[in-house]
Amino acid sequence: MRGWSGQRRRGRRHLAILLEVCVDDPAGLAAAVAGGADRIELCAALALGGLTPSVGFMQAAAGCGLPCMAMIRPRAGDFVYNASEVAVMRADIRAARAAGLAGVVIGASYPDGTLDADTLAVLLREAQGMDATLHRAIDLCPDPVAAVGVAMQLGFRRILSSGGAMTAPDGAATLAAMMERAGPDCTIMPGSGLTAATLPRLAHLPLREVHASCATILPSARPPVAMGFQSASAKRTDRAAVAALKAALAH
Repeated sequence: MRGWSGQRRRGRRHLAILLEVCVDDPAGLAAAVAGGADRIELCAALALGGLTPSVGFMQAAAGCGLPCMAMIRPRAGDFVYNASEVAVMRADIRAARAAGLAGVVIGASYPDGTLDADTLAVLLREAQGMDATLHRAIDLCPDPVAAVGVAMQLGFRRILSSGGAMTAPDGAATLAAMMERAGPDCTIMPGSGLTAATLPRLAHLPLREVHASCATILPSARPPVAMGFQSASAKRTDRAAVAALKAALAH
């Protein structure tokens, strides 16, 4: 990590970089807290990119001692939502508020991939007074840099992105352009594929926050659940992986 530290010093980065960890079960939540996460993104089904967590999970997470952001995504697949799905999302935002969570993570697209400003405005009004992150729907936009301007006009002050690539390290050049477009008024939070080992590939960026699952494949000590009830490569947030990434961010 010497190269990472040196570039941090040359960039005069004296502020701590916040680590957000996404989790999808109580064990993962406990591991993230114990490993030193600064904020939690609360999800269900991370194997599908993250769906809305249950109300029970929201309520349990509210007492974890860290700010928690609930993913608001009613189904897998694209982010083009119809009126009934938007109604569900609005109800889920109200559930997150009632549970005492700090905020929500939302996104919506038009069929051409651009941000659905109309739906996002509706969701932001529902979440008024809560923290709000625009999720990786922006990575499906034809021009993620231009989409930063749209998001900021809507009122977003944090955007989770991989720079339009499969992983944030691979999208570093676009992330740099997005950060330049956002300036000091909006945080571009790199996420996807971030670990202590890949972090140095983002060392040249003016990072404020990063996002990671810090997950490892679960050991196969028990036989897999049959009938399709379990993924062949189930993962869970790992305390040691969280601690390693947190330590790397600090040096």
